[in-house]
Amino acid sequence: MKHNIKIMFFLLASSVVMMGCSDDDKDNPVVPTAETASVKVVHASPDAPGVDLYVDGELAGANLTYPNNTGYLEVEAGTRKVQVNVAGTTTTVIEADLPIQANVNYSVFAVDGVSNLTPLVIMDDLTNPSAGNSHVRFLHLSPDAPAVDITTTDGTVVFGDYTFKEYSAFTPLPSANYDLQVRLAGTETVVLELPGISLQNGRIYTVFAKGFVAGNGSQALGAEIIINK
Repeated sequence: MKHNIKIMFFLLASSVVMMGCSDDDKDNPVVPTAETASVKVVHASPDAPGVDLYVDGELAGANLTYPNNTGYLEVEAGTRKVQVNVAGTTTTVIEADLPIQANVNYSVFAVDGVSNLTPLVIMDDLTNPSAGNSHVRFLHLSPDAPAVDITTTDGTVVFGDYTFKEYSAFTPLPSANYDLQVRLAGTETVVLELPGISLQNGRIYTVFAKGFVAGNGSQALGAEIIINK
């Protein structure tokens, strides 16, 4: 099942630990209590600068940069006043009073180009996979890329026909090593190779397409893998 949501607020956490990518085995969720939520913030806007995060007027984290994430952080439930500033400045790009529901896991992705920066907020189902399986979710977060399929090298479609800001549910896949490809939806045209993806037994992963089709360097079309659990 696909979802396509635009939620005009930004959930942020209460103490940001900068984490680079995504295959860090320590990137495990904090188990929320009845009074807290577990929140991960992901900077997925290819040309946006680093940002400073404020919660209830206090600096919660400095200079979160693309394509890094905070890991899961424990956040007090309730309505929080959140500000997002360009790093090192008083320029506020997002400000809102935000409801945070207790005992829920969230991922918050800052997406699109800097001129259209918007949050994509997703509740994370971190139910343990069955024996021999991993859970994998795909998000299309490349602003200028057309609809794509994620396939194996023989053309078997794993995630089919996703457009910008669409994402899948966490999907069970047999734990194994995979060579995957990003193809233009419904075609055999490969736009990105994703070799050597190792899905470990019992793990939960998010894979998101990032960057610009016409981008270079760090802004080039690519993919990022996050271990949710």
